[in-house]
Amino acid sequence: MSESPTFESTAEIASPTPVEERPQRAPKPPRASDKAHLGTGRRKSSVARVRLIPGKGTITVNGRPFDKYFTELQDQMNVTKAIDAANIRSQYDVAARVGGGGHTGQSGAILLGVARAVIAAHPEHEGKLRDLGYLTRDARRVERKKYGRRKARRRFQFSKR
Repeated sequence: MSESPTFESTAEIASPTPVEERPQRAPKPPRASDKAHLGTGRRKSSVARVRLIPGKGTITVNGRPFDKYFTELQDQMNVTKAIDAANIRSQYDVAARVGGGGHTGQSGAILLGVARAVIAAHPEHEGKLRDLGYLTRDARRVERKKYGRRKARRRFQFSKR
């Protein structure tokens, strides 16, 4: 049998091997995205990622001006509701990336994302935005179609004869 190594003291076992120190890196310069406040919004099957960046008040959705992206007035108002309620529209630019669903779901997702980004930038507005219902996720989704039915709940037309 091979003999196990013997140690004179436990200090030989416990002493760690020396580790080389890493050179310290210079701190990174601040980027424009470091000043951005982020918010994620969801509605129906739409997901919006919103960035609130200090600026002049321009709002872009998927790289286009929001009034060109959303043609319905209701959807355009949804996008601006939260930032107008906090009265900070002229202080920040809004850049939103949204996908999935239709225009109503997308504008609702942007509304929630903008509200969450406003809270990240100005926590004092949370009470006002919550009272207006802008921080509540609308959990309604399309109900699935059932077998034996024409739609989710609509039955086939009954024929007596």
